[in-house]
Amino acid sequence: MGTFVPHTPEEQRAMLQAIGLDSFDGLYADVPAGVRLTDLPLPSGMSELEARRTMEEMAAENFRFRHIFRGAGAYCHYIPSVVKQIASKEEFVTAYTPYQAEISQGVLQSIFEYQTMICDLTGMDVSNASVYDGCTAAAEAAAMCRDRKRGVVLVSAAAHPYARKTIGTYCFGSGAEVVTVPEKDGRTDLEALKELLNDQSACFYFQQPSFFGCIEDADAICALVHEAGAKLIMGSYPMALALLKTPGEVGADVAVGEGQPLGLSVAFGGPYLGFMAAGGALTRKLPGRIVGQTVDDQGRRAFVLTLQAREQHIRREKAGSNICSNEALCALTATAYLAAMGPEGFREAARQSVAKAHYLEKKLSDAGLKRIHSGEFFNEFVTSTPVPAADILAALEDRDYLGGLPLGKNEILWCATEKNTAAEIDELAEIVKEVTGA
Repeated sequence: MGTFVPHTPEEQRAMLQAIGLDSFDGLYADVPAGVRLTDLPLPSGMSELEARRTMEEMAAENFRFRHIFRGAGAYCHYIPSVVKQIASKEEFVTAYTPYQAEISQGVLQSIFEYQTMICDLTGMDVSNASVYDGCTAAAEAAAMCRDRKRGVVLVSAAAHPYARKTIGTYCFGSGAEVVTVPEKDGRTDLEALKELLNDQSACFYFQQPSFFGCIEDADAICALVHEAGAKLIMGSYPMALALLKTPGEVGADVAVGEGQPLGLSVAFGGPYLGFMAAGGALTRKLPGRIVGQTVDDQGRRAFVLTLQAREQHIRREKAGSNICSNEALCALTATAYLAAMGPEGFREAARQSVAKAHYLEKKLSDAGLKRIHSGEFFNEFVTSTPVPAADILAALEDRDYLGGLPLGKNEILWCATEKNTAAEIDELAEIVKEVTGA
């Protein structure tokens, strides 16, 4: 870190003397000599120039696509440079979850601002301090909606496969039943949902848009679920919340999602950010922690841990979750991103994503790839392929394009965001034409 100063040999000797030792070897006096590693085969040290050259050579082995047309849960959106500048400040990078809240005011305020923005984004009453990722958020939401009378969790087959698997893992561990509601034309089958809902149903989880990019009839789903006395968990793609009805407007009980599109890079699997928000009635069932605003004894604005999960303390048998931390640095990044973009900038990124995805769909259709599902879609869609999908994706890869996600031998899930240009899309379509012969 920028202000880190290593201890000098004199300081080290003073510390050793303070505990009655002459050398560091004395710290390991109780470890049998036979199990000590005395000759550690480490290479000799490098100069700063040598170390930099070595790291650059290692980094050059990574391959990074210049053109990305894949989503499926991880999205390549524009990130203003100020976002990384703020999130990289060492006072944020080194700060962990605030166990001593009274001396963690800066971290608490950043979490409070994050919670406020998530509530604004989802239209819900309360948000927690974040969880590990979007799939964990979905599973935690299902857990918080179950009770002794209603223990069956319904999950849409049109939701992300990883979210469905994570919910299944949680429910397996707690002995709860999971029922999959079939999809129809890329969306939740409403007739099947109506038949499967009963007085044992605790909740229903679906995504808006669906994993296949299709826009669900969220109002109809909400009406069916609440009519059966169950709770509705709505998984949301953050960018879609700028243009579609929010979970709060739909009437969802819990809103969850993956916060990666909010300023987090498409990296090697993370770290990502799970956001959770709920209606006021479920505040005390939210896992993790909630930061609140108050005043101190001098009337100054202050922040506190309003609610903390029971599992962090002594009442573990009462806990409804195993979440005891948060993704504070990722949450701070999302907060900085939303502040930098502003409401109109955020909406514009969403509008451009939709427009470019529809332009991509038209160009791919001209190249021989037809969309499988009907109806409206956001910025993702699935096409059939007249030739093996692997052949198309390999040809694109040779030209530095990461194509869509293969869903089968002859199906591809495509994605476009505001970062994709018309020239990129045109060139991608020409490459596809070469393969299909259209």
